[in-house]
Amino acid sequence: MPSTISAATFKLADEVALSPAQQQLEQQLLTFISNHLSQPEPGLFVIHGDAGTGKSAVLAAAFSHLQALSRSQTPQLLQDTENYLVVNHNEMLKIYKRLATDDPNLRKKDFQKPTPLINRLAKQLQQADVVFVDEAHLLLTQPDRYNRFTGHNQLTELLKHSRVVVLVFDTKQVLKLKSYWQASDLQPFLNHYPHATFNLDQQLRITGSPAVVNWINNFTNGQLAALPHDPHFDLRIFDDGQPMYDRIRQQDHQHGLARMIATADFPYVVNHGTWYVTAGDLKLPWDKVNLTDDPWALRPKTLDEVGSIYTIQGFDLNYAGVILGPSVGYDATTDRIIVKPERYEDQEAFKKRSDLGELTQLKEQIIFNSINVLMKRGRYGLYLYAVDPALRKRLLAL
Repeated sequence: MPSTISAATFKLADEVALSPAQQQLEQQLLTFISNHLSQPEPGLFVIHGDAGTGKSAVLAAAFSHLQALSRSQTPQLLQDTENYLVVNHNEMLKIYKRLATDDPNLRKKDFQKPTPLINRLAKQLQQADVVFVDEAHLLLTQPDRYNRFTGHNQLTELLKHSRVVVLVFDTKQVLKLKSYWQASDLQPFLNHYPHATFNLDQQLRITGSPAVVNWINNFTNGQLAALPHDPHFDLRIFDDGQPMYDRIRQQDHQHGLARMIATADFPYVVNHGTWYVTAGDLKLPWDKVNLTDDPWALRPKTLDEVGSIYTIQGFDLNYAGVILGPSVGYDATTDRIIVKPERYEDQEAFKKRSDLGELTQLKEQIIFNSINVLMKRGRYGLYLYAVDPALRKRLLAL
């Protein structure tokens, strides 16, 4: 079992090197950037990979390398280039800004959300040299007046104002209709711009065997299988939320970074009091609005809260206690997991769109995507409790 780990981040510990595949990706990425900076059309480099395959870790390492070359006193091709890393995720942006305080090659201003960067470059008629985009599946694919984005696709706008764009992209982590991407949606960009792609397929977060990862993958496709037993990964089903929470507290005391997280199936209104998640005898508040510079999982008092997909996406935990809310059910006839969009409380996720056709299947996929995000947070353990009685009984039978 692990020793205490101090940061719920994608940053590698000092003693851990990039994997051979990550090293290969970093080299190919820097070569691609060097070859395309002076080309007439923007270059597009796309990194694919499932949750936990180390996409953000290699992106952070490559960006640090790029900024070291940019700020080097030694004349070379990448010296004095204007580069940014953007992510449409407040909590991940906090992690990146924290990295800047520990890395002499980085500045906090290197890291931004996409809309402010797009708007500033457009207003000043400027062009960035290289823009890295983490969690690019969160880029908006329609206008968003609330967030002051008036274009129709943030990737289109970034390509207008950059010489090279580097994307980390995983369609299984799309969580809202307003940023809905399918794999085929990237194809028009690949058809139009000089590009390269790289696929990371080695699971680096979850320490369990491939059988554990396969079990989770099957689950997020609606399929149930016998529960794998792995001495290196603590996978358990609970019949009540309270003992699961007790186990999480115990693991947090021993190893750090154990947290409760849940599907968005419990009411919540921003800045309107305290809202609760219930799981059998357990009742805990949803994560509060975090106005500090510390990401949610790094704050000790969040051990007494339940995190959402929006506070935990992209981060590593040591142990994750996942509450599957009322939108996640079970069909005994087909022996499959089903999801019920009408029970999903995240109304922002389902904000109506007229350009995507029938939305029921897309809404179901968003719920399964959220389950995938939650179930792949823990390095060393995953605990599950299902609110739906039929699903809970079936899981316990596994």
